[in-house]
Amino acid sequence: MTIFDVLTMIGGLCLFLFGMNQMGESLERRAGDSLRLLLGRLTSNKAAGFLTGLGVTAVIQSSSATTVMVVGFVNSGLMTLRQAINVIMGANVGTTVTAWILSLSGIESSNIFVQLFKPTSFTPILALIGIILYMMGGEQKRRDTGTILLGFAVLMFGMDTMSDAVSGLREVAWFQNMFILFKNPVLGVLAGAVLTGIIQSSSASVGILQALASTGQVSYGAAIPIIMGQNIGTCVTALLSSVGATRNAKRAAFVHLSFNVIGTAAWLAVFSLVDALVHPIFLDTAAEGFGIAVCHSIFNILCTALLLPMSGLLEKIAYTLIREPAKKEQVAELDERLLATPPIALERCSVVTGEMAKIASHGMKDALMSITSYNKTLADSVTECEDRCDHYEDILGTYLVKLSGSLSGHDSSEAAKLLRIIGDFERISDHSKEIMKAAEEMQEKGIVWSPSASHELEVLTHAIREIVDLTLEAFTKDDMESAQKVEPLEQVIDSLKEALRVSHIMRLQRGECTIEAGFIWTDLLTAMQRTSDHCSNIAGCVIDIAMGNMNLHESLRAVKAGDAEYDHLHAEYAEKYKI
Repeated sequence: MTIFDVLTMIGGLCLFLFGMNQMGESLERRAGDSLRLLLGRLTSNKAAGFLTGLGVTAVIQSSSATTVMVVGFVNSGLMTLRQAINVIMGANVGTTVTAWILSLSGIESSNIFVQLFKPTSFTPILALIGIILYMMGGEQKRRDTGTILLGFAVLMFGMDTMSDAVSGLREVAWFQNMFILFKNPVLGVLAGAVLTGIIQSSSASVGILQALASTGQVSYGAAIPIIMGQNIGTCVTALLSSVGATRNAKRAAFVHLSFNVIGTAAWLAVFSLVDALVHPIFLDTAAEGFGIAVCHSIFNILCTALLLPMSGLLEKIAYTLIREPAKKEQVAELDERLLATPPIALERCSVVTGEMAKIASHGMKDALMSITSYNKTLADSVTECEDRCDHYEDILGTYLVKLSGSLSGHDSSEAAKLLRIIGDFERISDHSKEIMKAAEEMQEKGIVWSPSASHELEVLTHAIREIVDLTLEAFTKDDMESAQKVEPLEQVIDSLKEALRVSHIMRLQRGECTIEAGFIWTDLLTAMQRTSDHCSNIAGCVIDIAMGNMNLHESLRAVKAGDAEYDHLHAEYAEKYKI
């Protein structure tokens, strides 16, 4: 084997790893909606979780990617640890699909129809279709499909290049001795674990083993322990992804490691015992790509058969070793790991925005209550809600901007809607703090409203409570009926605010109100009226998405323009909140 063969082998390895990475990432993006659907159907049922992990990993061709996603889901509260365990076990079986695909390169036959199944026969066609789809541009899904085909073509080309480059090793003494050394099961496991830990992909390391097996110098006795070790090495990615995550996410990564270590230890003991007592002849037989794929699948299925019934025990071990701190840990609201699966990350953003909406609503109601019943507890609650809404706007805005570039179609519109809405909820929380400060000033200065002013303010606060409730219902439940009611109520509140402003001027002229009280009155009316404006914006966004339109003002004009239902609701609210 010359230096040029070594360089060719390195080049083939680089192409192989690059192709696998590109294919996996594109498959993951292309299957985003399906991944969200699968996630939504997850239950604590072991079979459902196992099949979900198997299916997702078979699609995206990487158990590491699936496990990292699972760690992210657990970290964000989208999945329980028990569900995660079943999915992780399924991922270990799903990853064996790659080895079966790579084993096709070993097909030997003069029959033209059999030859068509050999990757070297159909890969050029896939590459041609892939480059056409990629170069055509257009929608992201078409480009992703092209990248998947190109990635597969590069992967198979790299595999063939590696196999050809290492073919000269079949007569090299040190290479033969190395694999004789790996017949020691412990050394074989360590070699497989280290190699996979470095490249962070068991599928890739199995592919490399299949390429080396093409020399005829790798026996099944050496290959099987290496395959076992590869399952341990693939845990490195999940362990790295759990750094800085919640304790539950760390537990999920630990379960992945313990599953593979326990499974490997148990079946390595059985393998060593059988080898010592019987030593089957096939262990000395030269391994082939197809045989390695079979061994890889059988080993992972055996590990799952052994440990799936014990998933509850693995969960208990994880909780025992990774304990809760004395002070309860705050759950991360948004997880960077979920950006790898944009539809699921967007779903999480929607959930977190719903939490923000509830906080803003709660803060506004406490602020309205403080007008007549001001106390320190209410004031602290309003301040806390406003601070939390500021935090939510910051993290959601940053996260959605990062996410927007990888979204298309309906998801992109949904992200744009959330970006608009979080600003409105944050402004509602700001206005709640303004109302609370006005109430605090009244308390400090001993200002008391006249009976007529108290009645008018009570009517307006009831209207604000209703519009906030309707807005929350419209957004959190995508309730079009509630959304349609917001705009007519907002118009009534605008009119009500103007009527209260006029009433105040008249009281001022009669000497029933002081100038100082008038400033507070104006601040309250302004904060409440602007709150209703933001509610109108939010409801308008909900209507926009339902109508497939992103022009807010056009939607609001359409709601008002000669609509009998709008007129009826407007008249109803005008009667309900008249003074």
